[in-house]
Amino acid sequence: MSLPEVLAGIRAAEAAAGRPVGSARLVAVTKGQDLDAIDRCVLAHGAFPLGEGRAQELRDKSALRPDLEWHFIGALQRNKVKYLRHVSLVHSVEAAWQAEALAQAAQGWGRAPDVLLQLHNGEAQKHGIEAQALPGALREVRATGLDVRGLMVMAPDLDDLLPPERDARLAALFTDVARRAHDLGLSELSMGMSGDYPHAVAAGATLVRVGRSLFT
Repeated sequence: MSLPEVLAGIRAAEAAAGRPVGSARLVAVTKGQDLDAIDRCVLAHGAFPLGEGRAQELRDKSALRPDLEWHFIGALQRNKVKYLRHVSLVHSVEAAWQAEALAQAAQGWGRAPDVLLQLHNGEAQKHGIEAQALPGALREVRATGLDVRGLMVMAPDLDDLLPPERDARLAALFTDVARRAHDLGLSELSMGMSGDYPHAVAAGATLVRVGRSLFT
């Protein structure tokens, strides 16, 4: 699918959910793509946030194009925080030490990125904060001075389920995350990818992360 086709799908999901046009933003996941491909397949169609999951790759691309809106969506490592200078939003904070490292680095940058807290999706060996620990984690991250805008979640692997059960599980997950964000007074919801964004948009996603299908 091209970016216009993906965007049309997001707009259709907004309409089906009775949401305003543009209330769910596409984050183009550009991991593994060079700047020429990004220009051709993404930026030729408009201005979109660009999501990178590898800190060193983000460092190299953003150094050449600091004018673009860069998001970091990968696992955050202490020794890689220094590469996030040009990032405006980090989707994947799951511990206070990560927020502390970001806040410390930001003192040298002269600006700090906003952050999202990554919620654990219940799947073994996945990143994220356990649901019951969210209020405490929110307090700890805010104490570093960073602006926590919302929550992020990745759907678990449900490929072994038939569509009715898979759809119900996805809808339940995304609805639960949206409820938790609302209860915490958070407005940003990064959830939904190529195979499940209609469910995420229906539940209130404001940022939808789509990658490989934009570059095929």
